[in-house]
Amino acid sequence: MIHELDETIRQLIIAELPIKNGEIEISFDQPKREWSSRITRPTLNLFLYDVRENPTLRQHGWEVADNGRLANNETHLKRTPFRVDCFYMLTVWAAEPEDEHRLLTRTMLALFRHPILPEQLLHGSLKRQPFELRTRLASHDRLTNPAEVWASLDNEMRPAVSYILTLALDPWVEITSPIVQTLTFRMGQAASLPRQHRLGSQEVDMTYIGGTVMSKPPESKPLAGVDIAIKGTGIFDRTDERGRFTLGSMPPGEYTLVAWLEKGAPREKKITVPASGGDYDMEL
Repeated sequence: MIHELDETIRQLIIAELPIKNGEIEISFDQPKREWSSRITRPTLNLFLYDVRENPTLRQHGWEVADNGRLANNETHLKRTPFRVDCFYMLTVWAAEPEDEHRLLTRTMLALFRHPILPEQLLHGSLKRQPFELRTRLASHDRLTNPAEVWASLDNEMRPAVSYILTLALDPWVEITSPIVQTLTFRMGQAASLPRQHRLGSQEVDMTYIGGTVMSKPPESKPLAGVDIAIKGTGIFDRTDERGRFTLGSMPPGEYTLVAWLEKGAPREKKITVPASGGDYDMEL
């Protein structure tokens, strides 16, 4: 999807400047010294230097995937997508400083005119984005120490402008479930979690799973703050101070259990719910 974002930016700049007959090169390379030494014509470079989730736009709700598909008393649900910010560093390269400054000004004016990317220029899967693709140019809190940036790139310092675009990334799978026609809600203390839900006239067995996350031997101590999830469902928990977690409720079936610490790669393990016998051990 990010490569389609690159192409959308390219077509926007070509249309807005405008650029004819390839007189200006548009690239997305890392602007190192070796790369800049090979430039033979005026070049606009947009280097993607960072990608991170936008916590301000984070949502944890469910949404109906398609209101039109309600056959067989079923509904289709999916978790709300994540929103991520893509940070580009815009630089201009030409033989003379005057040409660089002129081209930089024209490019900034073109990008300022589009705080939302035009729908007709979106490529591929970007046409199916659930939200508008918003942009920010020359944000004052980005690229605050350009000397360090150019030192890490081993190149001579030059004007650099931040360009931030917000994408929706959807890692969730669609879940099909019966439509709830009658819902009974009861409150009170219970010795165990409920094992069965009534959806309309149908009794559906639901299962909770849980356990304790321990560190490796010989310490074998409970680990707090470990994220545990059922992949692709949005079912999530975090271990408490005793390393305990509970996940559910879910119908019987095959699932992938995922666990990850603050640092390091996540670990996955195929599980069957309810368990067919034995325990599921995961080494973190």
